Amino acid sequence: MTRNDIADFVAALILVYTICIVGWVVLSLVFSLGVRMPYNRFLNGTMDFLRDVSDPFLRLFRRLPLRIGPLDLTPMVAIIVLQIGGGIIVGLISTSS
Repeated sequence: MTRNDIADFVAALILVYTICIVGWVVLSLVFSLGVRMPYNRFLNGTMDFLRDVSDPFLRLFRRLPLRIGPLDLTPMVAIIVLQIGGGIIVGLISTSS
């Protein structure tokens, strides 16, 4: 396994984590708008998974004053930090010495 393979793997993990955060934001927004759905094990399991995966990282940014009225900018800031930090890490891994 080469350094570029490891860098590609880390980049894929960052992409999957970003998708999980976006999925959690979209689902929580839909349900916060009052959409009622009948009980569905798959949907509840998916929401629990996305919440359990996303919340620890988002909680780091919820301490900052990132709310503007009803708008919560926490997920956007978290995704930007994740993408920048991930890009730096992938770049450091893939550089050949």
